[in-house]
Amino acid sequence: MGKIISGIQQIGIGVPDVQEIWKWYRKFFGVDVRIFEEAAEAPLMTQYTGDKVQSRTATLALSMEGGGGFEIWQYTSRSTEKSKFDIQLGDYGLYSARIKSRDVKASFDYMKKNHAKLLGDLKTTPHGEPHFFVQDPNGNIFNVVQEKTTFQKTKFEGKTGGSAGMMIGVSDIEKAMKLYADVLGYSTVEYDETGVFDCFAELPAGDKKVRRVLLSHPEKRKGPFSPLLGPTKIELIQAIERADCQSIFKDRFWGDWGFIHLCFDVTGMKDLKKECQKAGFPFTVDSGETFDMGEAGGRFSYVEDPDGTLIEFVETHKVPVMKKLGWYINLKNRNPEKALPKWMLKAMGMNRVK
Repeated sequence: MGKIISGIQQIGIGVPDVQEIWKWYRKFFGVDVRIFEEAAEAPLMTQYTGDKVQSRTATLALSMEGGGGFEIWQYTSRSTEKSKFDIQLGDYGLYSARIKSRDVKASFDYMKKNHAKLLGDLKTTPHGEPHFFVQDPNGNIFNVVQEKTTFQKTKFEGKTGGSAGMMIGVSDIEKAMKLYADVLGYSTVEYDETGVFDCFAELPAGDKKVRRVLLSHPEKRKGPFSPLLGPTKIELIQAIERADCQSIFKDRFWGDWGFIHLCFDVTGMKDLKKECQKAGFPFTVDSGETFDMGEAGGRFSYVEDPDGTLIEFVETHKVPVMKKLGWYINLKNRNPEKALPKWMLKAMGMNRVK
């Protein structure tokens, strides 16, 4: 069968207070459907959490407009640590989450009217699409980008959906492409430009020369959740002028303040494990068979990109549709290429939080 990547399932966001920031994400991005919320320990992640089992609470939220979800993640066994330095464009790791919008100007106007912290004006990408940057109250930077595909048009005035990919700082684009293009399937180069970019002017170190490469996947994604997750892109950023780039998570734990991982929804984890190993990105964490995540279940694993940025893979075996009725979808015996019926995916919207 081989591996199938259905899309970006979620971006993990380490926060000091889940409920408070989720309110902001609901208001500004419309990410208002709760898939699960649970408190648990993270015993398999000790190599990234100071060799100690840490406890946390996490909420997975989606938008019915489509796009990847947000796994909003908070330590309960320790305080969530902020970076000791100011994170700048070109630092290594998950720098800015891409948020899809079917009308970027309308999204910009909505955020401006509601006093979100906009980093600059509406700008244009090297291939002529409108986009802008906005910062959440925790200081995380989001890049609102044009993505016309929607799963379902909601009444959300901001016209955004969930995650449409990620802007990632790397030390060497060619090395990074071995993971992002060759293994993860982002093999189409939409642009590859080097210079000082006007649209980065308001970002920290955004006045310095960088190389930026936007990657997309040529084939439509397949798999149970592919219609909901939709198409995504990865933008790799390599600093050309800065000599002081460092890892965004330097001296901190996974789960601390900021974007903690980029998670892909996959099937065929065994084949993916072999492929990653062969490509030089062995699994650093692997839950083995079904891992029970309270209300959801599956198998998860992690790899690191060449700069140590964490990429998570989740093979979902069970997912709640309507918890009140005890309605779950079991994915184990389905055709892995086939999307779930649209009505079933839409039913997840009943878990909306106002």
